[in-house]
Amino acid sequence: MYNILVVDDESRIRSIIKKYAEFEGHTVVEAADGMEAVYLCRNNNFDIIIMDIMMPELDGFSACRQIRKTSSTPIIMLSARGEEYDKINGFELGIDDYVVKPFSPKELMLRVEAIMKRVKNVSPDKKQDNLVIDIDGGGLRADVTARIVYVDGERVEMSPKEYDLFFYMCLNRNVALSREKLISEVWGYDFYGDVRTLDTHIKLLRKSLGRYADYIVTLRGVGYRFEA
Repeated sequence: MYNILVVDDESRIRSIIKKYAEFEGHTVVEAADGMEAVYLCRNNNFDIIIMDIMMPELDGFSACRQIRKTSSTPIIMLSARGEEYDKINGFELGIDDYVVKPFSPKELMLRVEAIMKRVKNVSPDKKQDNLVIDIDGGGLRADVTARIVYVDGERVEMSPKEYDLFFYMCLNRNVALSREKLISEVWGYDFYGDVRTLDTHIKLLRKSLGRYADYIVTLRGVGYRFEA
């Protein structure tokens, strides 16, 4: 079971999340604003953070930026707004998922479980040979094991989910991948119909790949294919 930090200036939202999380057997610590969240993260170890964007004292984006300086704890961002630039901003800061209010508490718990399952499957003690994929004569290199991407010899920094998405597409290159398949395999939870999260990550990924962006081909009405 997980130690969860829930950050939201609305006590009702915190209460709902806490109720469902404790029903699942998790422990919950609450914070009413970003400043309190940053303080708690400096003095406690949490397995995952669920945090609202619009808060007094310090908003969720600013709090995330501070937390990421010292911690890689997974973060799910909550927002009453579903604008693409909010999602892009969050993902570029390194959040793991983005949920628009109003949301289903049950779905939120599924997302928590999916993220934690992915985190637990990353074993730093497990010795293995690096899986490296060279594309276009090495101009684009994906070190899957070390989670490093190079574009024309320069290391590219991506958000955690960008890495997951890119490596999955590399390992399945030249295969048509439906949006449902990508969300199920990369995000790890059942598809709920919101493809915008995937499309936003594809846009960020293309930006990160620079001149290799066109290798990600949009299949209208289907999904995407990494064509290399």
